[in-house]
Amino acid sequence: MPDILHRILDRKVQEIAERSRKRSLDDLAARIADLEDTRGFVAAIDARLHDGKPAVIAEIKKASPSKGLIRADFDPAAIARSYERGGATCLSVLTDADFFQGHEDYVGQARKACSLPILRKDFIIDEYQVYEARVIGADCILLIVSAFADKGGEDVIYDENRLTELSLLAAELDLDVLVEVHNEEELEVALSLPAPLIGVNNRNLRTFETSLGTSLKLNDRVGPDTAIVAESGIHTTEDVRRLREAGIHTFLVGEAFMRAADPGAELQKLFGTPPQQPHRH
Repeated sequence: MPDILHRILDRKVQEIAERSRKRSLDDLAARIADLEDTRGFVAAIDARLHDGKPAVIAEIKKASPSKGLIRADFDPAAIARSYERGGATCLSVLTDADFFQGHEDYVGQARKACSLPILRKDFIIDEYQVYEARVIGADCILLIVSAFADKGGEDVIYDENRLTELSLLAAELDLDVLVEVHNEEELEVALSLPAPLIGVNNRNLRTFETSLGTSLKLNDRVGPDTAIVAESGIHTTEDVRRLREAGIHTFLVGEAFMRAADPGAELQKLFGTPPQQPHRH
């Protein structure tokens, strides 16, 4: 399989330039003053963990480069309501159009349908996307450490300054940050960033193969005060049991839910979460 991440990042540079011509950064920034407060993505996770329960970030995803179309019957609002009923802690909404058939409008649709905090799941590399995330209704952004790697030379060098700048900008805009890593080197970078929520992606973004061993290995490298989010490759109650026994209690799950007729019911089945009463909006 070709280097998908490299192709995606090349496309992101083009996409940012195209969008900047249609709507300026100053225009995005001006809109933020009129927005409602963010919902507290990390706070919601902390509260769930404090209660001794698993914190599930349930993903709204239509397709992926490796699996193609995952859910033909795709209604972000209905899925968000189902996840809330099923006991999800937060949502993750794909907004990348070219590779995941996502759209920024899906964030707003999900937000109106439930009271859960929302992660904008995209390949964020520029300030423009951070402002955009706040305007479209996200409460958290994703920063993928491997997207900031210098591919020249034998040693990989990560642009920690750039990651720090984007993290601080997110904080200024009242957005939380999920920093995604795939290996020990990237974990060290993530731990140096301000107030990170660290996600360990069990899927290799270059080959798209998955292994829960990635989360298990990196969890041993963090201190007791750092909670990691296990991402990708979580499909069975045995997968959940293995991770929880290792001290991992926060999960980001998409495909296993998206392939189910009722995503929220599948969440309850996988994690044993009690059904929730829907919130009024």
